[in-house]
Amino acid sequence: MKQVQAGLAVTGDGGIPVFSRVYDGGAWEVAQVVGAMSALEAMAGRRDFLLVADSKLVLVLPNITALINAEVTFVAPAPAAKIPDTLYAGLDPATAQFVDYTADRDTGKAPDQREVYRVLEDAHALAGPRKSDPVIELRRVLVHSSGNAAGQRSARDKRLHKAAEELEKVRAGAGGRYYNTPDKIAARIGVITTTRRVATCLRTTIATDPDGKPTLHWHFDQDILAAEAAADGWYALLTNLPEAINAEQVFLRYKGQSVVERRYSEFKGPLAVTPIFLQHNRRIQALINVICLALLVYCLIERQVRQALESEQTMRGLYPDNRAVRPTGHLILYHLATLTLRPGTATDPPTILISRGIQTHLLELLGIDETRPR
Repeated sequence: MKQVQAGLAVTGDGGIPVFSRVYDGGAWEVAQVVGAMSALEAMAGRRDFLLVADSKLVLVLPNITALINAEVTFVAPAPAAKIPDTLYAGLDPATAQFVDYTADRDTGKAPDQREVYRVLEDAHALAGPRKSDPVIELRRVLVHSSGNAAGQRSARDKRLHKAAEELEKVRAGAGGRYYNTPDKIAARIGVITTTRRVATCLRTTIATDPDGKPTLHWHFDQDILAAEAAADGWYALLTNLPEAINAEQVFLRYKGQSVVERRYSEFKGPLAVTPIFLQHNRRIQALINVICLALLVYCLIERQVRQALESEQTMRGLYPDNRAVRPTGHLILYHLATLTLRPGTATDPPTILISRGIQTHLLELLGIDETRPR
């Protein structure tokens, strides 16, 4: 089968897809940044726009150089390998600036149960692979997320617990049928170390008792674990935004990436477009363009309903428990899917037949008169 890549650009107001491109499926993603940037610039007719990307952007120095030369600002997370954990371990979240931001998944939670974000700022030198490459100085915003920290702690505890169980089985079985030689014990420890990702903190000693049987002693290095725990929740953003935009504002601009990510998810998921097996590139591109048009309509419906709700942006009746939620395109079309149309006659016009009150509310928000279908 052929592989293709699809690119989307959406507006900040409602996440409306206004730009779509089909790319060669064998091309390297990061090599497409400059071309996409130029196409967006030509379409928008302006130079001052912000590119929010993932960590792949800063893996290729020519991308950064091209963006800076074109006077395009960008925000992207630094690759994990570029920032040592020792740097994060030396930071104190309590001294960082609190960010007034609530994630969509936390909107229904009590304030003390919401994820908390804090930011610090310093500088980062981005060097190329060759010594002759110029060093690019960028602003670096260090972000601490309480939700990330809790998730990393939980994941580490699970890994350590599983590793401890498996290591205890090896220790208890040392000298028995399955682990009767030091090499077999070492091989099993290697598997545990790799699958449970405990290589940095696991310390083992394989010895032989007076009877000639192998033995195993192991423990986790608590200093290493403490250093890992101190780095929990931190990640870094790299940007060339001007100093007038402070660290909190840089972080908030980066969080705008979730808008286009959600549209990508919808592009791949709930759109009801009949799948077709195609072989020719032009037909593949045409089908993807049709899907992007379907996404455009889907997003415009969602945007219109939300705008009609004005400041609250939430409504009840979309879920059985009647809780207040922000309407999505998927929920809107789900409730409108059961509408039926009574055909008109010579004396009576066609009429939309409504079976639930939520349908009436949605049609009002969309500005549709059920007595005058078009």
